Amino acid sequence: MDHNKQLLELIKNALAEDIGDGDHTTLAAIAPTAKGKAVLKIKETGILAGMEVAETIFHYMQPDAVFTAMKKDGEPMKVGEIAFEVAANVHTILQCERLVLNCMQRMSGIATLTHTYVEKIKEYKTKILDTRKTTPNFRLLEKEAVRIGGGVNHRFALYDMILLKDNHIDYSGGIEKAIDKAYDYVQAKKPGMKIEVETRSIDDVKKVIATGKVNRILLDNFTPAQIAEALKLINGKYETEASGGINLDNIETYAATGVDYISSGAIIHHAVSLDLSLKAVLL
Repeated sequence: MDHNKQLLELIKNALAEDIGDGDHTTLAAIAPTAKGKAVLKIKETGILAGMEVAETIFHYMQPDAVFTAMKKDGEPMKVGEIAFEVAANVHTILQCERLVLNCMQRMSGIATLTHTYVEKIKEYKTKILDTRKTTPNFRLLEKEAVRIGGGVNHRFALYDMILLKDNHIDYSGGIEKAIDKAYDYVQAKKPGMKIEVETRSIDDVKKVIATGKVNRILLDNFTPAQIAEALKLINGKYETEASGGINLDNIETYAATGVDYISSGAIIHHAVSLDLSLKAVLL
């Protein structure tokens, strides 16, 4: 899947949603030939995200718009700083304003929360993963924000990895059957695709190890003590991932087990948008 093409499609659909048959306020009040400048003002501390997206939005609307970045994605931001300046047709600035802000505010909120999680376990080898618990049609930018905040992207969608979860296992008739079917499918249709399987107990972990044929074992809703027990059994033969009930208060205890990854839906769906504004610069 071409992420650049996906981004352009997202921008096209978002602008169509916002502008419809015309931005009548701008059409009524501003001459179509008017040129102008605007700056992005930072009004909250955090981690900045969405700069490249903002530049792409302006250039999508007006290829010769001049975008001057003062800061980069992933940098800490402070109240009062200017992130970028854009010089373009006033119509371009006003029609792109809300989409740019919606993207950057949301992305900066996710990057900031992800960074908080990452910092909490920076002394450990464990990495933070995102999930598919994303806003429909906005996953591309939410996952990019996780990456900017220092997290690692899990599978992007259903098409790039096999993850046998509880429902797949139950519908398949058990964990061994699910793994065998997935393994045979990958050999026949998707050579090289990774297989991950969710386990709900130590007994499940033992079954997975006996079957083999997977790349990663997901330890779902395990306590840190149960994870430590599972890791001894796994003995480094498979990648390991913990999920379920893990938050900022207890994440360090989970990382201390030595698990390879911790996946968190919260880094995206608990993130709060940060305050940014696009202000006209009067020439």
